[in-house]
Amino acid sequence: MTRLNANEAAREALFASALQPSDALSAETVADVIGSTLRRLGPAGCAGHMAQEFGNHPVEASHRMRWIRQLASGLCGCLSFPTTVPRGR
Repeated sequence: MTRLNANEAAREALFASALQPSDALSAETVADVIGSTLRRLGPAGCAGHMAQEFGNHPVEASHRMRWIRQLASGLCGCLSFPTTVPRGR
């Protein structure tokens, strides 16, 4: 998975989560939400949820995605994943 695809999957997971702007947010909280949402729905499920919301509620979905992108960009690169897995020594 490339860095871009991993970051897209993280943003889609945040979008599909129950996380709200009014929640107390820390990098750890956001990482936990990403992980639990990806485990629960899988990457395709997160993307499907996002697509459904954009189809059913495009204005609200665009506002949520704008917030998600701002949240992700404010995490100082915490959502950047390596493009390869390091090999064991």
